[in-house]
Amino acid sequence: MIPALREVDEVQALYLQFLQALGEAGFRGDLSPCYASRTVLATDNSIYQVLPQAVVYPRNTRDLQLIMELAEREEFHQVVLSPRGGGTGTNGQSLTDGLVVDVSRHMNRILEINPGERWVRVQAGVVKDQLNAALAPHGLFFAPELSTSNRATIGGMINTDASGQGSCVYGKTRDHVLELSTVLMGGELWQSAPLGDEQLRETSAREDRVGRVHRVCDQIAWDKAELIERKFPKLNRCLTGYDLAHIRRNDTFDLNSVLCGSEGTLGFIAEAKLNVLPIPKCAALINLKYDHFQDALRDATELMRAGPTSIETVDSKVLQLAMEDIVWHSVSEFFPVGDRPVRGINLVEYTADSEEELDSALERFTAQIDALIGQPGKSFGYSIARGHAEVSRIWGMRKRAVGLLGNVQGEKRPIPFVEDTAVPPEHLADFIAEFRAVLDDAGLSYGMFGHVDAGVLHVRPAIDMKDPEQAALVRPITDKVAALTQKYHGLLWGEHGKGVRSEYAPAFFGELYPELQKIKAAFDPRNQLNPGKIATPSRISALLKIDEVVTRGELDRAIPVQVWDGYSEGVHCNGNGACFNWNPDDPMCPSYKATRERIHSPKGRAMLMKEWLRQLSAKGVDPVGAARRFREQSFFVGLPGRIKNTLARARGEYDFNHEVNEAMQGCLACKSCAGQCPVKVDVPEFRSKFLELYYSRYLRPLKDYFVGGLEFVMPQLARMPQLYNWPLKLKPVRWLLERGLGLADSPPLARKSLHKSMHELGVPYASPDCLAAMGPAQRERAVILVQDAFTSYFDAEVVADTLRLLKQLDFFPLVAPFRANGKPLHVHGFLRQFQRVALVNSEMLAELAASGVPLVGVDPSMTLTYRGEYGKLLGERAPKVQLLQEWLAGQREHLERQRHRLRPASFHLLPHCTEQTIATASLRDWQSVFTALGLELHTENLGCCGMAGTYGHETGHKETSRVIFQQSWAPRLSGDTGPLLASGYSCRCQATRFAGVTLRHPLQGVLAQLRG
Repeated sequence: MIPALREVDEVQALYLQFLQALGEAGFRGDLSPCYASRTVLATDNSIYQVLPQAVVYPRNTRDLQLIMELAEREEFHQVVLSPRGGGTGTNGQSLTDGLVVDVSRHMNRILEINPGERWVRVQAGVVKDQLNAALAPHGLFFAPELSTSNRATIGGMINTDASGQGSCVYGKTRDHVLELSTVLMGGELWQSAPLGDEQLRETSAREDRVGRVHRVCDQIAWDKAELIERKFPKLNRCLTGYDLAHIRRNDTFDLNSVLCGSEGTLGFIAEAKLNVLPIPKCAALINLKYDHFQDALRDATELMRAGPTSIETVDSKVLQLAMEDIVWHSVSEFFPVGDRPVRGINLVEYTADSEEELDSALERFTAQIDALIGQPGKSFGYSIARGHAEVSRIWGMRKRAVGLLGNVQGEKRPIPFVEDTAVPPEHLADFIAEFRAVLDDAGLSYGMFGHVDAGVLHVRPAIDMKDPEQAALVRPITDKVAALTQKYHGLLWGEHGKGVRSEYAPAFFGELYPELQKIKAAFDPRNQLNPGKIATPSRISALLKIDEVVTRGELDRAIPVQVWDGYSEGVHCNGNGACFNWNPDDPMCPSYKATRERIHSPKGRAMLMKEWLRQLSAKGVDPVGAARRFREQSFFVGLPGRIKNTLARARGEYDFNHEVNEAMQGCLACKSCAGQCPVKVDVPEFRSKFLELYYSRYLRPLKDYFVGGLEFVMPQLARMPQLYNWPLKLKPVRWLLERGLGLADSPPLARKSLHKSMHELGVPYASPDCLAAMGPAQRERAVILVQDAFTSYFDAEVVADTLRLLKQLDFFPLVAPFRANGKPLHVHGFLRQFQRVALVNSEMLAELAASGVPLVGVDPSMTLTYRGEYGKLLGERAPKVQLLQEWLAGQREHLERQRHRLRPASFHLLPHCTEQTIATASLRDWQSVFTALGLELHTENLGCCGMAGTYGHETGHKETSRVIFQQSWAPRLSGDTGPLLASGYSCRCQATRFAGVTLRHPLQGVLAQLRG
């Protein structure tokens, strides 16, 4: 039995008083002083971990004003505040030991789009991709392109003056900001836009904070004009935060140049009016291969003279990691593997408003390349992707590079601390050569990629921050790289903001740093807004230092090695935030999309898991050993203690275990994180381990036993389905199931059993004797269907139709005797029972597989358990069970010979989310199968349906399940559903439940097209 965890860092009384005052003042958003929320928001994508006192989620601009009004009151002068958007910063920009103000949960509305004048007005929590999705129907887009565009908020982009790919053409965020609505200290809301001289005089004459900041900034712009001109480097990535060089532009005064890149140190961005641009009608991407990364860098300078839209460079380490990721299936055709190793790639993009214009540009560029191809230092080959769809796939691979570097094997992982240096592009190759020498001298490996056209390269050295000796390298390496950037007239911070690295600001700004302090003092005289970053208001307060802020590694050291290794599927989360993906039509983490709560994301759950392990370790508890001992005990051992502890929980006794449990219970176990997370965080895996131990201390709900035992009772119930189905029609029974057992909308058993259908079809059960009796011709066409409880007993018609189709296509199907798969047991943390079931099932399947006849499964989720959960438990001994489409795609020639027997038709596939993320290539297999049979199949981009096994049937999850369904699936089912096919049992069940639509399995769609 694990202990209670009651000793957590409590919220300071001052902050509790502040939260109480906020509530009394009419704050309409959410206030969260709970330890779980604080733990999750203690990290971003940096190496640091700083525990905040609390988190507030403002609902509107008035809430932001209330926060600033209260902070101005004398009793709250010691309260510090830090705004937060997507939380993807690499330098701790939004981390604070004070109050986090997270605008992403509620302030995420697009307020106005003006296509004619090409501008948009948005709240600060709007995600960049969300905005571009709304702009796309108007043929417009918001230009700065980020690798984190599917979770980066507009407020965060403004606060870091973000930029990325294509910045030489499109500029930085500040180049597209027209107006800002900013809440200043004291609560005043200021609408900032470029001002003419008369407007500036009027504004500067004001006696409030607005007047003061305008006077200070204007005076600096005039008095220090020559010094600013001399000090600020002439780079695409200019010296932002605070950008003195652009306070005055085109005879106007623009306060936004100071606010953009200010990282929340001057005020809270509430809304923004942004310039938007026409989407280029045509695009192409030339993918150039090099023998050496350094060759790619040097060649990029020459390539820029051809005038492309952008040039990005990727090294061999990032490329290799991409090859091992789910993204590779979508881009592999553009990077064919040959005998000559590729150690560097340049991605050169051209955009145009007509195909003729694009053809002309490509012709000039490829002629330049062809003339030099294969020469020393030049590319030895290239491919061309054409059209927005193909180009987007490759940029999608490049966008994952940041996260992919965190997926290298071993404890030394590439980390961000010197990763966004910027130098004049013509000096980049020489600069990087010296940069690499610094890392080579320290014995470090590293990955590189970036925007070579802008002179920005992302370099992440591999360090195990748990090792104090390795962690100590951060200081000397950063010092050397900072000096190196100054030598080449560049910047330490090219695009990812300053954050904790602000300690180098005085060295780069030099005599201008006191002017930054004047600006900070005008906005925030008491240093309450994100203190220690960019500038301090006086000499009394200090900037943060890179080696004086707590790092994740320092806290991770408290977790013993055997525990760390035992929970390896969660501990390597680096906070890249891919799980905060905004897109409802992407399967990544449906629980976060439905709740907008960070604790209900893979990153949130991974952070809570690590804190849980750390707290257990502090008490001398080894959870790996505790789980082993618990599995060896009888159920009745510890039962009195579990009853006592459960009663204590009902009385409201605090235990951090409960906060972790709440986060884990919200997980659908859909496995999207395991496939889509660049670092391969696998929440369902460590969730099951947690639940096992949590219920060693507390009683399980009855529903867990019912769901866990479902596979074992189904064969008996299926013999007389009416005895199960009839009571489900009665309201009292449904009420009792929902309120008493905690299960809602239980599906009925199939009226006609699979066994009966098999008898009618003449399909035998597979057995060693039956398989041994087959002749060579029959064996060549034989396949064994591996049953699962859901399709065999609730959706038996699908299995019967699959067998019927296989027979008509001249295959010889057999059905494996039913054995429990064990997935429901694993999902709910019955790991002892799961191991027993998996061993028994594997023995039976191994005996059948020994015949050489392939094993295939019908339901994607249950079938993929064999390569997932079984694979982790049994390794090479796990049975090899293919998805239906994987096996059928291997029978393409045979299928093509059957094509004449089918009527042409066109279908749309609604894929299962686990199938999309764990077996991504199998979606192409469905395409291949349908094409071979002369049928058209279009695969839809869809999120999760919200069912995920039995998750959607649990009473406590029913509404969340409905929200998830409404986000992505419901719109697809609002029109003609005839051509729609769904591969997952859960998906078909959910469509019937919430939309009243009956969807067919893909092979049922094929069966319906058979002639005669």
